[in-house]
Amino acid sequence: MSDDLQDLFDDANGYLAVGEFDEAIALYRRCVALDSGFFDGWHALGMALLKTGHVKEAIGCGLQSVTLQPNDLLAWTSLSQMYVRDGNIPEAEAAKGNARILSLGGKVVR
Repeated sequence: MSDDLQDLFDDANGYLAVGEFDEAIALYRRCVALDSGFFDGWHALGMALLKTGHVKEAIGCGLQSVTLQPNDLLAWTSLSQMYVRDGNIPEAEAAKGNARILSLGGKVVR
């Protein structure tokens, strides 16, 4: 990761920490625009969007996260939470199932 991307991500995290969600979201968007494969940026953007009630967009970010790192427990857990907030219980349960597999030491993608 470039220093510029790291600085941008750190700044976004700082805004998130003090509850300035719109500012954090704007910077997270810039992070993923700079590096579309930046897992941490997609995950953080999704969670910030979820906090602000942008559930459908958060789900899109969550799906990008699990696509980039399909064996990440936190990504699947977060995606499950996003689906619950959207009222999509079957998808929430499926994501939770993947998180459970990972928590037991398994792999979603080998």
